[in-house]
Amino acid sequence: MTDTVELTDVSKHYGPLVAVNRLSFTVSPGETIALLGPSGCGKTTTLRLIAGFETPDTGTLRLAGEDVARKRPYERSIGLLFQHYALFPHMSVADNIAYGLRHRGFPRQDIPRLVAEMLALVKLSDKAAQRPGQMSGGQQQRVALARALATQPKVVLLDEPLSALDAKLRQELRVELKQVLASVRATTIVVTHDQEEAMSLAERIIVMNHGAIAQQGTPDEIYSRPNSRFVAEFMGRSNWFAGRISGQSGAGGLTFATASGITLRIPAPAQPHPAEVDVCIRPERIDLAWGTEAAEAAAVAPNINQVAGRVAGAALLGADRQFLVELVGGDRIVASLPNRLRSVPAEGEPVSVCFAAEDCIVVPSGV
Repeated sequence: MTDTVELTDVSKHYGPLVAVNRLSFTVSPGETIALLGPSGCGKTTTLRLIAGFETPDTGTLRLAGEDVARKRPYERSIGLLFQHYALFPHMSVADNIAYGLRHRGFPRQDIPRLVAEMLALVKLSDKAAQRPGQMSGGQQQRVALARALATQPKVVLLDEPLSALDAKLRQELRVELKQVLASVRATTIVVTHDQEEAMSLAERIIVMNHGAIAQQGTPDEIYSRPNSRFVAEFMGRSNWFAGRISGQSGAGGLTFATASGITLRIPAPAQPHPAEVDVCIRPERIDLAWGTEAAEAAAVAPNINQVAGRVAGAALLGADRQFLVELVGGDRIVASLPNRLRSVPAEGEPVSVCFAAEDCIVVPSGV
């Protein structure tokens, strides 16, 4: 049970508002999970319940097997990293890190060593005497992380840890943050609304909506096999077709008739679905053929969908190029191609849109 976090049927109400609704999940020792979802989904309230800033109305909350639902924050072995760091501006970096050690009763003679270890861990050994105001945002984030880890907490809670940084620095620090958490083997819960941050930091993602779990699983499961349109759209760019399952296709698959009159091959769902479904295809799973290649694309494998269309627009996004394609039935989809291609279709040029049946995501209509 060491360092395990367990929530069982936990609820929290603010008057008529249900912020968290009978929430249950477990975080294993050393595991990093992400609570992911839009504003108002209940993820921050859940973090505050675990930290002790809020008290659950119902349910049980255990840390390392102990019921802590009525314990104060300082009575729980938890390290916190806030969105805006909350460092003491009048203290040096070393004193900021030492603050929790002193208040938790660590032996005075051990504190300099522990502070030095934390500074080395976050690569700030030469910044011990500086104050937070003399440091960049990324360096302040590292100090806050060192302070959160210094007391050797059973659980580390990260509240939007990288949201205050610019995009380039966020990408760099994601890698460092994951390495630091892995080195200390901390049981960690990250709260974020950024799906890239969740996928890069967490071994498991819990997608929340309306105070409840919409889906949980590994990053690959959540992205590649979402169980609803809400989860699929929250995890990234999606192209959608509405329609009905119309029959069987080869290799155990199904045929799907879109509302616009296109017939597609789709995989058979693992669970029984109603006849009316929504089908999603990610932009990076789409290939485009144009010019002489468009004619060759007619001889595709049986499990490949091929739809005629025309390029309606294009945009360069660094490593990728995105193409807006208007299909023969009037649907518009986005295809993402790597920028390493030597030639690309021009706006207005006819193209053949190709994607594999197994890359189609099938969810019940309206879910």
